[in-house]
Amino acid sequence: MHSRPLGRSGLTVSTLSLGTMNWGTQVDEDDARQLLDDYLDAGGTTIDTAYGYADGASETIIGSLTADLRREDLVLVGKAGISRRTGERVVDTSRRALLDQLDASLGRLGTDHLDLWLVHTWSDAVPWQETLSALEHAVVSGRARYVGLSNHTGWQSAMVTSEAQRCRIPLIANQVQYSLLAREAEAEIVPAAQALGLGLMAWSPLAGGVLTGKYRAGVPAQSRAGSGDHPRWAARMLAAADGPVMKAVATAADGLGVSATEVALAWLRDRPGLATAVVGASRQSQLRMALASERLEIAPAIKQALDEVSA
Repeated sequence: MHSRPLGRSGLTVSTLSLGTMNWGTQVDEDDARQLLDDYLDAGGTTIDTAYGYADGASETIIGSLTADLRREDLVLVGKAGISRRTGERVVDTSRRALLDQLDASLGRLGTDHLDLWLVHTWSDAVPWQETLSALEHAVVSGRARYVGLSNHTGWQSAMVTSEAQRCRIPLIANQVQYSLLAREAEAEIVPAAQALGLGLMAWSPLAGGVLTGKYRAGVPAQSRAGSGDHPRWAARMLAAADGPVMKAVATAADGLGVSATEVALAWLRDRPGLATAVVGASRQSQLRMALASERLEIAPAIKQALDEVSA
């Protein structure tokens, strides 16, 4: 697997990161072990998680599976600021909450530091200077080697990054939704990231599985959309399941003799400013298909057609 520098930093990440949002819910520890083994065997290094994933079960499983691995061979990416309380989503980017969550994450992961720690989202309820102070403390105390943002708009990332640079805090990334079915980031977030030296990390690069083509004939019972956990997201994505973008991806895949997954990920891999795509596979077959995208080069004419239909 290829690797790339994350923004204007010395940290390199795999072009495909292993997403673990479903570890501890849809993916048990045995299945997670198989996914991790396949990913590492392919040369991957970058594991993405968050304090709020599966109420901490994701981090606990990662800690168990990586306990015997060489820490220096891994790039552990964590996030804080979003949690669950009695089933409700809670956003808290205060210094207290962020640092408490960081300590909890390190304990579950069985490590003394994260390679990259991200503020999971923006919050109007907390002064951004306070949030930034938590990132600074994490770096100064050695609990995070680098820090960054997630789900921040162009103006939000510009404001925080400018102050971080003045304070010499290594703010190097913004993790946002980005795929052939979600190109909104290109309006402001992508150019802001390039100007500020932030590496882009794409979450949901397959639009929750829609770009794999698995929803074209209906909703599989075991799928994310079929779980009923994210009804508004599911409705939006399923509306595009047999739309022009998906049809163009399927046509390109048929012509190239590859899967729709490979086409969608190869297109995203080559977008300006992108460092890594976070792939949250639940099964080995899904991950292996995603890993195969590393070998696919898409001709300029096909890229242009996908650009136009998804614009």
